[in-house]
Amino acid sequence: MKKTLAAFLVIAVGLCAGAAFAAVGAAPPSTGGAFQQLAGSLNIGDLSGLSLLGIGMTTLAADVARAFEQGDRNDMGVIAADIIYEGAAVGDNASGYARPLVAGDPFRGFATEKVDNSAGLAGAAKVWLRQVGRVELAIGSLAITDVGKPVYASDDATFTLTAASNSYIGRVIRFVSSGIGVVEFDASKAALGSMTALTDNTTGAASDTLAAITDAATKNAVASLAAKVNALIAYIK
Repeated sequence: MKKTLAAFLVIAVGLCAGAAFAAVGAAPPSTGGAFQQLAGSLNIGDLSGLSLLGIGMTTLAADVARAFEQGDRNDMGVIAADIIYEGAAVGDNASGYARPLVAGDPFRGFATEKVDNSAGLAGAAKVWLRQVGRVELAIGSLAITDVGKPVYASDDATFTLTAASNSYIGRVIRFVSSGIGVVEFDASKAALGSMTALTDNTTGAASDTLAAITDAATKNAVASLAAKVNALIAYIK
């Protein structure tokens, strides 16, 4: 108890001292050594934990030039012995390397330039990707009534409205002409679009409201599920 009170005393003294130095426009002395000396004189042990309170924390003492990037760009190492062409849909080969998309690959974006790694090892070359944006694509059998539908890729240049075992790319936001549309894509959300739809055998009537439930356990379970679904909806929006 005495050590706890002493520790609070050290903190209070330090805060008061800091305020006093600030009032006269002077720089306070180093807090780390001073606090530890005071701790020793009061026999309360190590006060290094006071950094959790913002006391004696290490902060920048000089400018740091950080490498910022545009939010819609990324780069990935390319698989060995392959070429990725500009405009290709790029997939992840499940080992963390980029390749011309193969049906079922997680979609990572569109290549912004050609990268020839045909004679290189995996990761020897990198491909720059546009991860987020809108792109005009040739989409098999696209009609004006297909706006809003999900778009999938069966390879790096073939796009379709058929899910099957293909990779989710994005959604049609504009019809241009027969078989041509503008697709809005976001590689960071690609996994959401590839989820398989649930089959509803409940025979219930779907609505935007969950009916009242009397069983407590079922009530809590459904409420938890509803909260997660609403969070997903908010995230997607």
